[in-house]
Amino acid sequence: MDTTEQLLPTVTVVTVTYNAERTLPRTLESVAEQAYPHVEHLIVDGCSKDRTMEQIHRYVDGNTGKTHVIQVIREPDRGLYDAMNKALEHATGRYIVFLNAGDRLHEADTLQRLFAPLSQMPCGEWPAILYGETDCVDGEGRFLRHRRLQAPETLDWKDFRWGMLVCHQSFYVRTDLARRVPYDLKYRFSADYDWCIRLLKQTARSRQPVCNSHLILTDYLSEGLTTQNHQASLWERFRIMARHYGWLATLAQHAWFVARAVLKK
Repeated sequence: MDTTEQLLPTVTVVTVTYNAERTLPRTLESVAEQAYPHVEHLIVDGCSKDRTMEQIHRYVDGNTGKTHVIQVIREPDRGLYDAMNKALEHATGRYIVFLNAGDRLHEADTLQRLFAPLSQMPCGEWPAILYGETDCVDGEGRFLRHRRLQAPETLDWKDFRWGMLVCHQSFYVRTDLARRVPYDLKYRFSADYDWCIRLLKQTARSRQPVCNSHLILTDYLSEGLTTQNHQASLWERFRIMARHYGWLATLAQHAWFVARAVLKK
């Protein structure tokens, strides 16, 4: 391993699964093909009843002799965000990102391109958060469109009053920071939105850097939990916005959303 590789951080890619045999293989393949040498793939399964674990076992066996580290946790949980909190506790990488079943890293060199610039700076100056763009794909992994909400050039917690401008799967957080901000389990469908806002608030208070990678980082499966529970997710997001930005500002913001939708028709 050359000196440049030694200076690069380990990234923990978390995949939470439950009965995901149909969509999981694309995600496993995506992580396995990464050229980046410092990857921990942490798979948290909530006791799937289909062939999900068979696929995970084959994936682990096929990784023998490779540089990636795979850690598997299989136990009951109280839902997606409870499993993600378990991942925060067990992750060993310097950075963490959540890539759920059906999602893919955009290219085989995505992690290499994302983290290579960090080798040029002291680890004490590494960003608290790295973020980028997202493409949406269908159930077969085929490209549908670029994500409608685009990542801003600079990102601040106040930007999320316009919606989740950065997809959760394209939001890489330093693990020590992420552990201090667990997912709030009172939200069933949009706790990731609240989590990103609280993390950005913390980085603003401590004046830690948040960096735009200017890369497409993720192919996001647009059939996930939030999409399947769209109305409930929207109500949760409204409550989250009110919590962070105030009820009056949130009501005004949603009036603007409605007016914009009408004008587009």
